[in-house]
Amino acid sequence: MIRRDALWEYVRGSLWVLPTMSVLAALAAGSLLSLVRVGPRSPLAFQGTSDDARTLLIGIAGTMVTVIALLLGLTVVALQLSSTQYSPRLLRNFLRDRPNQVVLSVFVATFAYSAAGLYTVGVSGGSRTATFPRLAVSGALVLLFVSLGLLVFFADHLVHSIQVDAIMRVVERGTLAVIGDGLFTGGQDAPDVPGWAVPVTSPRSGYVQAVRPGRLLAQAGRGVCLRLRPRVGEHVVAGTTLAWIWAASPSDPAPDPRAFAPVLDAGVRIGFERTLEQDAALGIRQLVDIACKALSPAVNDPYTAVQAVDHLSVIFCALATRPLGNHIIRGDAGAAVIVPGRRFPDYLAVMCGLIRRYGAREPTIADALLRLLGNCAAVARDDPERAAAIEEQARIVLADAEREIAQPADLALPHAEAEAVRQALAGQGPASASPASSPGEPPGPPPPS
Repeated sequence: MIRRDALWEYVRGSLWVLPTMSVLAALAAGSLLSLVRVGPRSPLAFQGTSDDARTLLIGIAGTMVTVIALLLGLTVVALQLSSTQYSPRLLRNFLRDRPNQVVLSVFVATFAYSAAGLYTVGVSGGSRTATFPRLAVSGALVLLFVSLGLLVFFADHLVHSIQVDAIMRVVERGTLAVIGDGLFTGGQDAPDVPGWAVPVTSPRSGYVQAVRPGRLLAQAGRGVCLRLRPRVGEHVVAGTTLAWIWAASPSDPAPDPRAFAPVLDAGVRIGFERTLEQDAALGIRQLVDIACKALSPAVNDPYTAVQAVDHLSVIFCALATRPLGNHIIRGDAGAAVIVPGRRFPDYLAVMCGLIRRYGAREPTIADALLRLLGNCAAVARDDPERAAAIEEQARIVLADAEREIAQPADLALPHAEAEAVRQALAGQGPASASPASSPGEPPGPPPPS
């Protein structure tokens, strides 16, 4: 299962797999169409001579080479722009973009179809011939017009895909999908690792990309508990502890760590990069990167940072309603598998901390963060732990803003939003103090105390 998931994840992020399959499909289609003999009077048949057909195929093949070079050049420019302007962790999203893969596949298939046709059209046994597969040549014309339409579509898609709003929307949708389907259900109290537990070392270095606890439990054995040390998305070094295993009591025979090494290899996937399969923190990291890059002196674009916080607000409101923390599944005779997970305060502290430190001097950033916290408070005020984390982050954001912002008038809106957070946590008012205001507009007067 892990190997199949890893292969699928690799295929999704590769630019060569789909084009290679399209080339094979084009060659197969050309071979089949070459077997169909139609006369020149057929409306589907190419009406020219064999020399005209060869000239047409040569022209299509040469044109497609130029177009493919143009497409790859534009793609590299888009990747470079997104990497330097927003975040290098966004490159994977562009590589996984299915329209880009489809357009490149059609272009490569058109070239392969036309180039392969030169071996049969107008040539037979090394000599020129007047007979040729007219229907197959007509297929090259169809592919040419399809490629022309896709070229226009690709230009439009590329322009829209490098817009910061579209980039952040893609990250938001992907992260919400992980939260809805791929994120482990937590909230259970995990037992501590006992003193008689045996460590199992990691066979390789990399990031924990995916964990299959059901597979681990099925192979763990009766009465054996297994607890992973790193969380999904964290880095592990070869030779360090990947998991602990222990029997139900110290008097029972200790599990053999060498026997459990294949079990962990089958149930825990470690790769050279983080993926979004079970790691919602990666999507949060991507949006935080965009916000921090926008707040850097080289870019100095606070409004983009505010937009990133708005998208983070959607993600954190979804996290605030889900049980988070350690994921535990139990089997027969006390067997258990424990997958450590992040709790809501962990997610919140990392996100707020980075953006707050970069944007402490900008009132609109403090306002956006407090508005995010107010939205979270509106949906999570019944959870004492999450309410305390929201209240603590609101206090820190406001304290940093008061320390860094010299003009008291600029603090009016952050003060109002902080009050809205307190009211939302207390269940006394709306989550936002000023829904009609927008970043960049002068704030109105603070509410009366």
